[in-house]
Parts: sequence; C-alpha cells; structure tokens
Amino acid sequence: MEILGIDVGGTGIKSNIVDLKSGNVVNNRFKVKTPIPATPDAVMASLKESIDNFNWKGQQIGIGFPAVIQNGICRTASNIDKAFINFPIDAAFSETLGCEVTVINDADAAGIAEMTFGKGKGVNGTVVFITLGTGIGSAIFHNGVLIPNTEMGHLLYKKSIFEKYASNAARERRKLSWKQWAKDLNVYLNHLNLILTPDLILIGGGISKNFDLYGQYLDVPVRLETASLLNDAGIIGAAMATQKNYIL
Repeated sequence: MEILGIDVGGTGIKSNIVDLKSGNVVNNRFKVKTPIPATPDAVMASLKESIDNFNWKGQQIGIGFPAVIQNGICRTASNIDKAFINFPIDAAFSETLGCEVTVINDADAAGIAEMTFGKGKGVNGTVVFITLGTGIGSAIFHNGVLIPNTEMGHLLYKKSIFEKYASNAARERRKLSWKQWAKDLNVYLNHLNLILTPDLILIGGGISKNFDLYGQYLDVPVRLETASLLNDAGIIGAAMATQKNYIL
C-alpha cells in the first residue's frame, strides 16, 4: 500500500510517496520552502503544491507537523504561525485538500518510522528519539508504545528553552563551532537521561549525518546512536500515521 507522506518543518516542507510495507520512499523527495508567515492558508497552498507534484489521487495523506496535535486539533505552534493554535487541523486540511488527512506531531512521525524500520526496531525499554533541526523535536517510546506530543525541546534552559541553544538552527544562528555547540547539546542529552532514564537515545534529523563532527564531544551515560532514516523519517512516519495502528 502506498501513501503520500508530508513532513512540515520550520524551514521546509518535504514529501514523498511511501510504501507502507517496506517503509521505503517510492519517488524522489519533493521539497518547498515553508511559507513566511506560515499561516494556515499559506501552508495549505504549499501542501497542494506537494500533492500536485506527485499527481496524488489517493484517498489518504499523512502529515507530520511541528506542533502538539491532540484529537485532530493543533494545540501549539512550534516554528509555525500562531494562527494554528487551537486550529482544527485534520478537518480543515481534509476539506481543503479533498481527501482524508491525518496530522501527527512531526517528531512523533519520525520516531514511529525509526522504531519500525530503523535502529529502534525491536528495542524494548525506553527509547528517546530527538530531531535536531529548526527546533528540537522529541518522541518517547516505552516497549514500543508511543507517548505522544512530549515536546522535550521546550524544557527550560538558561534564559529560554533547550531548542534555542541545542538545535541545529541555534548552532547556525550563533555561528558556533561543532565543539562549542556540542557543550549545550551534551547538557541537554544528560538532562534527558536524568529525567527519563532511557535505554537508548536516537539522534535524528539532517544533522545526524554529521555526527562524526560533534559526537566526540558528547559524554552521556546511556547508549547513544544516530537514527538511520535521516530526512526521510518524518515523511515515512507521516504516511504510517494514516493507518491509525502504527503503535508498535
């Protein structure tokens, strides 16, 4: 079965058709810039562009979105326009796009994919999956069961929250070396270990491919690995979310 999966991020919207049985993407990934401002109407226009690119005629679409999604309602707006707060996202997207749309937190989507087809597959205990991009997304699993909408990037740190210091965007904005940036990331990972006592921490997002540049500066007393699905994880997990039975 093939489903169109779309990963909405703070800077880009990525999409592809996913084979749900294998977890493989079928075509070349399509990407457009996230509109500024990223209002509901603007985002829906970008989603239509993604659908048109694949000439998608299917009855379902899965979307990973940078916000808390609770019972089809967008409750927060992380790196997206504040107009999305309390927005009926499932219903509005379904009506506008003309098919059944399932929206899920973007980090939860990526985590689901990694736990099903990546390095998290078959791992029991507590697994913490984080994405380091425009912000910091998180997905927590215990014995394969997702605890949704955890938003661990929003834990308080210094004068703000961790994602303002330890995300990839923070590294670029502050013009830090990998070693300098890794200091705050190391504090973050150790804090996650303190409060969650995970058996495994998986680092995802595009920056995971650069782990050899900063991994040597991390000292965390827990198994730490980079995720294997990289930038396709959010797309794959979004497509999986349409089936409603993605919990492992």
